[in-house]
Amino acid sequence: MEPREGFLSNMKYLRRLIDYLKSTRLEAKNVNWPTRKETLRFTLLVIGISLAVAAYLGFLDFIFINLLERLVL
Repeated sequence: MEPREGFLSNMKYLRRLIDYLKSTRLEAKNVNWPTRKETLRFTLLVIGISLAVAAYLGFLDFIFINLLERLVL
């Protein structure tokens, strides 16, 4: 393989990468981004659900630990 072929091959991949990045940027402009208010609301919703699930699992853990201590230990 001649050195020139490797260079052209690398340029082809570089051109494809640049085209991909340009199309990604154009597509990102067409995305319907949420408003600041929606983002805050959904973030608080996720945090609230996460805390509720954590509390539920913590409660179950507490119950099972107490049952095991009374029955086994």
